[in-house]
Order: sequence, then C-alpha cells, then structure tokens
Amino acid sequence: MSVRPNIYAPNIWNNPHSFYSSLRREAPVSQVEPGGMWAVTRYEDALHVLKNPQIFSSEGLRAATQPAWLGQRNPVSDSILVLDPPDHTRLRSLITRTFSAPGVARLESFVRSNAESIVADMLARRRVDFVESMGLTLPSRTMSALLGLDTSLAPRFKGWADAIVSFGITPPDATERQAELRATLTELKHHLGQVLELRRREPGNDVVSDLLQARAQGGVLSDDELLGFLVLLLVAGLETTYDLLGLCGLMLADQPDIWARLKADRTLVPKFVEEVLRFESPSQSTMRITTQETELGGVRLPKGAVLMVQFVSANRDESVFPNPHRFDLDRTGTPHLGFGHGIHFCVGAPLARLEARLAVEVLLERCSKLVREPGPVQWNVAVTTRGPAVLPLELHPA
Repeated sequence: MSVRPNIYAPNIWNNPHSFYSSLRREAPVSQVEPGGMWAVTRYEDALHVLKNPQIFSSEGLRAATQPAWLGQRNPVSDSILVLDPPDHTRLRSLITRTFSAPGVARLESFVRSNAESIVADMLARRRVDFVESMGLTLPSRTMSALLGLDTSLAPRFKGWADAIVSFGITPPDATERQAELRATLTELKHHLGQVLELRRREPGNDVVSDLLQARAQGGVLSDDELLGFLVLLLVAGLETTYDLLGLCGLMLADQPDIWARLKADRTLVPKFVEEVLRFESPSQSTMRITTQETELGGVRLPKGAVLMVQFVSANRDESVFPNPHRFDLDRTGTPHLGFGHGIHFCVGAPLARLEARLAVEVLLERCSKLVREPGPVQWNVAVTTRGPAVLPLELHPA
C-alpha cells in the first residue's frame, strides 16, 4: 500500500471488517497508522505472536500506556498487561484464584440481582440509552464490590477507564486534552490509594484485601505493582464488559430472529455471548514489540517493530471460520480470540461472560422485544476496544 491507512479513521473504525478482509488477502502483515505499527490480521499469525512472548514482547503496550506528555507514572505501566515471564507469571498467580470460574461463580447471585434491578428500571422508563443504563451500570456495580470501592464513585469509573485507554491515541499537540487526562489519572490514583490505605487497616471481602494478604504472606508485590493491579482490573473489568454488553444489546435489537431463538431456548445464551465476542470483538487488538529480527506472514520485521495484533480481523479469518461474516448461534470449531490467547488471556474473561450471560437472560425474561432507534451506530474510539458509544433502545415488557 502506497499510503498507510489509519486504523482509527472513521471510515475504517466504523466498519472495520471489509478493510481487514482486504488486508488478510493482500497484506496480512502490513504497516498502518498511527506510528507505522504492523497490523497482524490473520488468525494463525496472531496465534504465533501470542504464543511466543520471547520474540513478541508485551513491552509493546508500554508505549501506549506511558506517553512522554503524561508527566507521571501510569500504574498500568507496572501491571501484568505489559510484562513478560517471569514477572508476569509471578504477578498473575496472585490474582488468578479470584477471577477463576469457581471464584467468579460466587458473584452470580449478586450480578443477577443487579441485572434484574437495572432491567426493571429500564422497563419503567421504556426508552433508554442501553449503553449507559446496562453497559455501564452493571460492570460498575460489580467492580465496586470486587475492589471494595465506594459505590458513590461509580459514576466516575467510565471517565477513569476512558482516560487510561485514551493515552495512546491522544495527539501530541492536543494540550488541553492531555491536561484533562493528567488530572483524571491523578484523581484515580488518589482514590485507589485511599482504598489501599483503608484495606491495610480494615481488611474486607474484596480483591484489594486479597492482594494485601498475599503480600503479607510472602507474595512479592511492590506498591507500584499493587496499584497497577487495581487500575488494570478496574479498567479491564469495566471497558471490555461495557463494550460487550453494548454489542449484545445491539445484536438483540437488530436481529429479531436471534432474539426469537434465544427466547425459545435460553440454553443458547452462552453461545450467543461467544458469537458476539467473535463477530464484533469488543477487545479489538493488543500490542507487542519484537525483541529480535524475525519473520511473520512472509514479512521480515526488524527488532523493535511494534505490532498490533488485530483480534477483530483474526476472528473473521475466512481460512479458520466458515462464513465468518455471518452471525451463527450454532458455530463450533476453532475458538475465537475475543479474550486473547496464551499467557495474557484475559484474566477477567469468566466475569465478563457471567455479566453478559446474566444481563441477556434477564432481558429475555422481562422483555418481549428490544427496538433500536433508526440510524447508524455511533462507535466509541479507544486504543484496543470498540463498542457502541450510545444505543437508544425501547424496551417492551414481556
């Protein structure tokens, strides 16, 4: 390609699938803007990158989390997101138990109760922004409980999460926006620091207390790493689930045949959630950096090349998924990369799946249909996640 396409340009971001289909055919590993990153678009190439951290390091994410203009330490830069083994292994082991399937199952009654109250409120109003009413509210309440945060802070969560995921796409000349982001990060660190101090004095039944206890019992965890855990869990637990819920709502409203099948057979809901993860990929991509010169997809990459592994493309790879552009509730076979793969497979995947499943189940129980206002979807823009920014729906009671 003579001119590098900008993957965040509206014509690509709003409808990425035809663009990535072309890349898979013509230039499956190719440079794009911003920054001349290398887009990795085929499933097998994406797997190769994710399975080989010794060649494709997670340090590639650090540039997006710690731009020069930030002027302070971003706690995510000390989190498992940007680490390779052995540091990654050491830190991830401290949190795996909490976010395992059995650990998350303990939250089911809490999440279902909140989903029921949210849907009841939406039905009372009938016309709502589904993204705000469900997509933001359900994960905010869940993360408040998990992290032991004051529920009164929940309205600030989205602003905090948006700031963290905006660092890597904020232009160097956008000085006003940079000042806003610096202030938001300072506020976030202040509130999480207060939570840490409180839980040191008064342990509770939350992730913060678990991490502090692990450190007290000999787990090697610095203050920066501890804060990095909390920021990452808050942002990842909110942002991806927020987008996943929004995409579920969009699909339920726009595909009445799918709604009808799910109404008739609720056991299909987990398959529905998995197909949303594949079909639209709320987690669009992840970044890596090459530690040595290497070849990928027939392209010779220099040491220090920054790669953008495009889950949004790999999950529709025609060589892996039959009829990839069709939403198929009966799809079987190769697993999607909606939560990544390998050592960095999303630790919060069981929780995101639980929240999405329960939200959809409650909607099916309480509603006869969802109707979306006509018009194009407005998509949010972030470094690695994508979903509806707003989703005006009318809920009809069952």
